[in-house]
Amino acid sequence: MRLDKYLKVARLIKRRTVANEACDAGRVLVNGKPARASYDVKVGDVLEITMGTHPIRAEIVSINEYAKKEEAGMMYQIIAP
Repeated sequence: MRLDKYLKVARLIKRRTVANEACDAGRVLVNGKPARASYDVKVGDVLEITMGTHPIRAEIVSINEYAKKEEAGMMYQIIAP
């Protein structure tokens, strides 16, 4: 699944266009490297999102194309800084 779509489906970022813009601006890192919106995410990848004052660091636990609201929080695990 594309990185921008994953960020939207997992509800880490509200809109896919915002996720795409964040990737283009270099505010989304995958495994410590800036990633493009077209990056194909895999289970085990570590995401670092810098939006606002609180950066988010999360590990991808599962990938689901059509996650419901209740399932979105189970797609990743927050990692303490």
